[in-house]
Formats: sequence, C-alpha cells, structure tokens
Amino acid sequence: MSKSPPAPPSLEVLRQEIDSIDEQVHRLLMARGDIIDRLIQVKQTQEVGSAFRPAREAAMMRRLVERHRGILPIDTIESIWRVIISTFTYVQAPFSVHADVSIGESAMRDSARFHFGFVVPYVSHFSAQAAVEATARSKGDLALVPAASSRTPWWIALEAEGAPKIIARLPFLERADHPAALPVFVVSRVADSAMVTEVETWSVRVSGWNAETARALSPLADIVAVPDTAFDGAALLVSISGAGSLERIRTALIEAGASVRSQALVGSHATRYTVAPNGATRP
Repeated sequence: MSKSPPAPPSLEVLRQEIDSIDEQVHRLLMARGDIIDRLIQVKQTQEVGSAFRPAREAAMMRRLVERHRGILPIDTIESIWRVIISTFTYVQAPFSVHADVSIGESAMRDSARFHFGFVVPYVSHFSAQAAVEATARSKGDLALVPAASSRTPWWIALEAEGAPKIIARLPFLERADHPAALPVFVVSRVADSAMVTEVETWSVRVSGWNAETARALSPLADIVAVPDTAFDGAALLVSISGAGSLERIRTALIEAGASVRSQALVGSHATRYTVAPNGATRP
C-alpha cells in the first residue's frame, strides 16, 4: 500500500518558524551594529572624511539583486537595504538630507524616505541651489536634486575644487511602477577613493546652443540644459557612461556649430539597473 502524504504543518508551526526568523534578523542587525561601533573606533585613527561610500553601496546593491529570489518584491528588498545602509551611516556620522522640492514635495519626500528612512533628518528647500548650498556649508550632509530639466544651472556650484559633487543617481533600480520613481541626483562631499565612476557628470558651458545642437547630443549622453541668453548658449549637465567620452561630446558640439567655453567634472555615479515586470534586471 502506498503511504499517504505527510500532513502539512499547522499554522501555529509556520508562525513559530516566522517568529524564529524574525528574531534571527533582529539579532543579525544588532550584531551589525556592534561591528559598526567597532568600525567607528577604527575610523577615528585610520580614516578621515565622509562616512559615505558610493562604490561600496553600489556593489552591495548589485549583490542583493543577483541573489534575490522568491515572492518578496525587489522594491521591498531595495528599500530595506537602503534604510539599513543609510541608518548605519547616520550612526557613524550624523547627517541631514536637503531636498529640492521645487517640482513637488510629495515625490521628493517619497524618494528621500524610501532611500534614507525616517531616522535621517529631512530638510526641504524650494530650489536646487538652496539644497546644494546647505550641503556645501555642512561636513557631511546630502542634497537631493531632481535629475530632470532645471530652470537654473545648479551644478555650476559643484565645479570648484573642494565643492560637493554628484555621488549617486537614484533610484538604483528603475522600473515603471517603482514606489519612489523620481530620478534624483545625490550631492555630497565624498573621498575620491570612495566614488564610483561608471557614469561621469560634467558641467559644460557652450555658445551657439539651439535645437539642432541638442538633437546632435541626445544619442551620446543624458543632457540637462539651461539656456544662457547672455552668450546665446547654455549651461549643460552631461552624464556620460563608460562607453562614451567627453571628447565625443565636444566633437558633436563643434560639428553642430557650437563652441565649448568651459568644462568641469562635477561628479560621478553608478550605472543603474532596469527591472523588468517579471523581476529580471539588466544594467
């Protein structure tokens, strides 16, 4: 006679298993805190500067995406880990998030809370310049600035040596129904060795800017342009991936009849992942 299949576990047994896992997660987070406490002591003698490590954070998020499986949405995993990273960074060196809410408070607040949680103080500003200026006056604060079109070339303030730079572009995982989908640049002071340089961001000022020039650049890089009527030109924020180069941008501008007045590297960030509806990812 064939054996009957084993009876499924009871709800009580399954709930006990969940409680056990929850306790393990909590204990692991506390253990992580203990290590951070030791890290703080080591940094006092071996390291100076900001606690932010964009390259390390990008590597952590990539490993997270690569090993993820199961029914838990990747957005939830991204948010949990972003809050863990940000909170422990805050424990090492307290900081505030200065957000430009000029295009809308709710979308920017959603982005800030999704990526940095509720422990990190949130300060709203009504322009990108104000958010960047607040960050420049601080030792380790962040500015969140919308990555879309802008009325003013706020990135010019990042050109000077020692000024804050663009260190990240969020969200790291992109998909159509992302709960915090607003594209934002993160601006802060970070050690050069901690930066990730897969996408370089350049401040480029040009003369002779027009619709034809804009069309010539659009296939080569992501561009934010603010017209400069005084010089019949524009201030550009140019994001160039590893496969591109600033020289190609300069050549395209010249061939389109424009001239480059100045250029300055104002930061860099990691390549983003696009998440398909089925959860698959690609850079």
